[in-house]
Amino acid sequence: QVQLVESGGGLVQAGGSLRLSCAASGRTFINYAMGWFRQAPGKEREFVAAIRWSGTSIVYADSVKGRFTISRDNAKNSVSLQMNSLKPEDTAVYFCAARQFTNVRVGVNEYDYWGQGTKVTVSS
Repeated sequence: QVQLVESGGGLVQAGGSLRLSCAASGRTFINYAMGWFRQAPGKEREFVAAIRWSGTSIVYADSVKGRFTISRDNAKNSVSLQMNSLKPEDTAVYFCAARQFTNVRVGVNEYDYWGQGTKVTVSS
């Protein structure tokens, strides 16, 4: 059974940083694209960042470009999201997702496996 488990969320002041991690288990994710999404209260889940299995292709949402960095460690079956210069509008539950293809996509429906989410709250 595939499992994605996020960690690293919490409360931080605006301008601060957090690092989210996602541990994958159940199979080898070396050929999977991995992504991060987020969902704020009352809003739809939205794309944040995604990385190709090889790490050679990375896509960011415009709202986080230059502030967030996605990375992966295939040997450890993990993907991380370094979030800097956080803003109150970054407050959301952040989800890790895996796609059974190597290339990155930004659509929620294009990912096959999801974690349970980790909450990030940025205070002003």
